[in-house]
Amino acid sequence: MSPERLGGDEDGQTPVDADDAQYLTAAYASIATRGELNDAEADNITDALLWLGDQTLTTADVLSQTFLRELHRRMFGEVWSWAGQTRRREMSIGVAPAQIQERLQILLGDTAYWVEHQTFPESEISIRFHHLLVSIHPFVNGNGRHARLAAGALADTLGLGPDHLSWGARSGLPVAEARRRYLSALRTADRGDYAALLEIAVR
Repeated sequence: MSPERLGGDEDGQTPVDADDAQYLTAAYASIATRGELNDAEADNITDALLWLGDQTLTTADVLSQTFLRELHRRMFGEVWSWAGQTRRREMSIGVAPAQIQERLQILLGDTAYWVEHQTFPESEISIRFHHLLVSIHPFVNGNGRHARLAAGALADTLGLGPDHLSWGARSGLPVAEARRRYLSALRTADRGDYAALLEIAVR
């Protein structure tokens, strides 16, 4: 499941937008379609998963802006020149660019407090962290995928294991339906109700 795939068409033949293409790295400058772009990103994310699996992380490590930027760079740096850099332009979702650093620091501090004081169960802490990270939308793209990996890393440091959060992968649902439910659960979480997102994440 990948709610933030840049492609939206079934066959992947939609051309890559020229405004996006200018930010492709030299190695992938020849990419012409969304399908090719999705494949390139998927390969890059696979490499990032291998890197992440080799790390020995503490909760404090994960709850740092350095880790979040490095994770994003590892996920998308082979494909996009902006990988790992917080966005500098306004978007239809997320906070204003000038607020990103402050909002990230508040989120990291709040999450550390929840962990220290056991404010919520470990699974819920991870889900709340994920949702609020997505809502900040710190990067140009890939925020959902990045937040899921970051939340999984956090859950692992909290003793839940690296595969605790599946994001619907174990549900048996078609990808399109799993995506629809995930996006619906994010909207419900916007209202402070995390039950649906928690159910999807750990199924």
